[in-house]
Amino acid sequence: MFRKLADLSNAVVSRWLPDPFLFVALLTMVIFALGIAATPSTPLQMLEHWGGGFWNLLSFAMQMAMVLVTGYVLASTALLKRMLSALAGTVTSASGAIVLVTVVALLASWINWGFGLVIGAIFAKELARRVPRVDYPLLIASAYSGFVIWHAGLSGSVPLTIATPGHFLEKTMGLIPTGQTIFATYTLVPVALLMVLVPLVNRAMLNREKPVVIDPALLDETHHNVGVATPRTPAERLENSPWVSWVIGLLGLAYTIKYFVDKGAALNLNIVNFIFLFAGILLHGTPRRFIDATIDAVKGTAGILVQFPFYAGLAGMMAGSGLIKLFSDAFIAVATPATLPLFAFLSAGLVNIFVPSGGGQWAVQGPIMVQAAQEIGASLPKTAMGVAWGDAWTNLIQPFWALPALGIAGLKARDIMGYCLIVLFVVGAVVGLSLWLIPG
Repeated sequence: MFRKLADLSNAVVSRWLPDPFLFVALLTMVIFALGIAATPSTPLQMLEHWGGGFWNLLSFAMQMAMVLVTGYVLASTALLKRMLSALAGTVTSASGAIVLVTVVALLASWINWGFGLVIGAIFAKELARRVPRVDYPLLIASAYSGFVIWHAGLSGSVPLTIATPGHFLEKTMGLIPTGQTIFATYTLVPVALLMVLVPLVNRAMLNREKPVVIDPALLDETHHNVGVATPRTPAERLENSPWVSWVIGLLGLAYTIKYFVDKGAALNLNIVNFIFLFAGILLHGTPRRFIDATIDAVKGTAGILVQFPFYAGLAGMMAGSGLIKLFSDAFIAVATPATLPLFAFLSAGLVNIFVPSGGGQWAVQGPIMVQAAQEIGASLPKTAMGVAWGDAWTNLIQPFWALPALGIAGLKARDIMGYCLIVLFVVGAVVGLSLWLIPG
């Protein structure tokens, strides 16, 4: 059944889903027109909202690009490659490869979403080299599907934000420790269920009868061999000297230790990128190998750098015109204290299609949901996690966050989104029922 649904979903998606840049361009037109039709905003005001917000997320875009670059650089070190290669050698069947890559991606994304995105795609490519006739698009889709768990994990931006002193809603809702969000029963139960169900769903979509032909170019792992030949010039000797990497890497390690001594376990995007960057410098051994890995990694950031300003413009139009409040209020109007977290989940899933940023989405939707929870007496932590889960949920069909994995895999969004659509329905049922039925 899942295979037939996957075939149908792939047929629809491959025909109708455009490239992510066209997706955001079409969304810009739709939101521009909807803002004029559904709010008092004039065309000139919508234009101002769009242009005014266009460059608001440059810092965040750079952070996202660095997530990809640092994660790729770390995952491409000899040590990590040996570990992934050894793990890949434990499976010989296509079904085993699908299950294993999903489990690895889920676990890695729960620990850190950026690492999960990158390591999942790189591991999928390694499995594709070892397992004959595996469905490569399904393998990459399986790796990406593990990303759905990130906002309930250790790098979840909403639960980490509301647990951090000085966050922008502290005066309204106070501080909520992660014991009431990430480590609450209503979060841990769906996480455990998805750890089991998502690999099985991906495995069920595998076509064991139809041969799969993989373009060898997609699996090409040709790297520069600089450093193998004997360095001839002082510059080449310096580039291939390990002492430079060790000195600068140890400086980064010293700062990391000082950071955690001073601030405890307060994780944020900057310190995570910092750790990954300097771990990559140390593990690559020489500046030359680190630079070459960085050059390879940067190739996958084009979509992030070009498209994120358009999503910032979308967020500007949504917030400035009041559209985001209209969307959320439609759910809030029919909510009760028991169902508000569920409606927060559904509304966040809708909003995320237009504003694919967990932190950015919380900035515009958080005040609305917190106010609604306080007015009707719903659980604040559970409502916040409803927004967090909704943001992660529809990432399965929002091409933007697939860009790092697709860049590594050499595929297009339409190649994997049909599979991800099937996973979307399963995740929606599991998370929605958990938020509705498990006390918070």
